[in-house]
Amino acid sequence: MALNATVRRLHGDPQLEPAETMVAINKVTMSFGAFTAVRDVDIQVGNGEFLAIVGPTGCGKSTILNAVAGLLNPAAGDIALDGAPVKGVQGAVGYLFQQDALLPWKTALENVELGLRFRGVAAKERGEKARAWLAKVGLTGFEQRYPHQLSGGQRKRVQMAQALIVEPKVILMDEPFSALDIHTRHLMQNELLRLWQEDRRSVMLITHDLEEAIALGDRVVVLSAGPASRVVKSFKVDLERPRNVAEIKLDDRFTDLYRDIWACLRGEVEKSYARQD
Repeated sequence: MALNATVRRLHGDPQLEPAETMVAINKVTMSFGAFTAVRDVDIQVGNGEFLAIVGPTGCGKSTILNAVAGLLNPAAGDIALDGAPVKGVQGAVGYLFQQDALLPWKTALENVELGLRFRGVAAKERGEKARAWLAKVGLTGFEQRYPHQLSGGQRKRVQMAQALIVEPKVILMDEPFSALDIHTRHLMQNELLRLWQEDRRSVMLITHDLEEAIALGDRVVVLSAGPASRVVKSFKVDLERPRNVAEIKLDDRFTDLYRDIWACLRGEVEKSYARQD
């Protein structure tokens, strides 16, 4: 039974239910010439799980995301998405970057439509879906605005709609809110959780903000200082959902989790600074 399911998944059988483990990173090593960014990394992300990854600067967090997206190839080990090996750029992945990834010469509506355009969706259908997604992220009336006419928070909303409109199996986020002021960041974090709650797609978030990782995630994975970074420990975030990111930080359990995870992370951060010195 399991073998038949694997064969059907490898051949893209649309009748097959998603794998229980949506992303499987197995003994992955990422190297660039003589430099090894991460070594023997094992991370599994469940179907519908929100996983946050934290670690010191330069520990290979973005490298791991890029490997899951198929933008980089592992030097060793393998990665599977919904049971199928990752070979090349993945169409089933949505990616939210730290910096704006919007095309400045296209309107908000045209930017949101891009993924559907690349998939050959007819103009009328993609226009309707793009308008619906802009409404979902609170941007009705902003369809014809260009990126320079939008605030930082509004541009981030357009990016979220752009990533989610293609209904990805996995959403990758590389410090998506770090450039925003604290109040806008809280608004966008709550907006993300609201959209995620609707269909619970698998998420991999990397962040330097431990509070953000705990407030958003189901689980927090700590990476060691690089080079040759590895997984140090995984922490389950047993906080109730739905969550308000500002209010959840007042929960005693949040404080306990922060203390426990920081006790693990702090040593790796200190190692990273010592190596830089």
